[in-house]
Amino acid sequence: MSVNYSPVLWNKQKKLYDLILWIGILFMAVTFIIFQVLFHKDITLQTLIIRTTAIIAFFLLHIILIIGPLCRIDKRFLPLLYNRRHLGVSMFLVALIHGGMAIVQFHTLGDTNPIASIFTANSNYLAISDFPFQVLGFLALIILFLMAITSHDFWLKNLSPAIWKGLHMCVYLAYTLIVIHVATGALQYEDNPIYWTLLVLGVITITGLHLYTGIIETRKLSLPHTLEKEGYYKVCSLEEIDDQCGKSVFINGENIAIFKYDGNVSAVHNVCKHQMGPIGEGKIIDGCITCPWHGYQYLPDNGQSPPPFNEKLKTYRTSVLDGSIWVHPLPLEEGSFIEPTKIPQS
Repeated sequence: MSVNYSPVLWNKQKKLYDLILWIGILFMAVTFIIFQVLFHKDITLQTLIIRTTAIIAFFLLHIILIIGPLCRIDKRFLPLLYNRRHLGVSMFLVALIHGGMAIVQFHTLGDTNPIASIFTANSNYLAISDFPFQVLGFLALIILFLMAITSHDFWLKNLSPAIWKGLHMCVYLAYTLIVIHVATGALQYEDNPIYWTLLVLGVITITGLHLYTGIIETRKLSLPHTLEKEGYYKVCSLEEIDDQCGKSVFINGENIAIFKYDGNVSAVHNVCKHQMGPIGEGKIIDGCITCPWHGYQYLPDNGQSPPPFNEKLKTYRTSVLDGSIWVHPLPLEEGSFIEPTKIPQS
């Protein structure tokens, strides 16, 4: 969290993240170029750049799309999620080089405007082998461009988290367009089945991971909770939550994060105001609930971000009875103070 907007709030982790990212990109580029030169001795520089950047950008897009579900499966992947926007912007820059070189090579030799040529050079939309696949790639690049230029928190704050999140969910539309772009374009001219195999495996991996994590979340929604009295539900034993940690529960349609800390129990809404991250998967750090996605913080007893920030979460009443944690799913207004429930000392 930052009081003022900065182009990039550089820290040691971000510098290391970007260093490893670009070393990986350069390694992929050099490796792919070597293999292309070895097996296609007559390849031109333009074609080499187009193919190399295409492979790297498509691979990075797959990494971006699997980070989310992987983090829900294993929290050790969270460092990849924390600076995923750096990965997204880097992927767009590589894709931009690919798209720019493709336009230069295939759409600048005639009298038609190169951008217009993308849409008019081939209108055979009912074909497969002759489908105008470049249109799909161009549309996907526009989506990636919009996501890249709005990746800063300035846009998230001023567009509102809901609109910003909706815009960035378009990455799945971009991915679909790119998959069809590849299938109806480059793969139509490849005889080696390895390329089709990799494409299908990529789609299956992304789809499978999202379905799997969706099933996990659905099971959480359907978990029964025992109603004791006065509207309180039993959610878990005290031992199920480590100190300074939380647990997510769904009761009567309410998504609730319960935290155990410093001999207390408190509950807040489980959706972060920043990018709708799962608050309950975070920890108490410096006395504040800290979202595992990007470090946004809230006070556990009132759901308010510490000054000068003004984000607020709904809060819920809790109780501890016979070694178990109980919660009332009727929320109080955002930022409402609730006295933390003291854990009885044995």
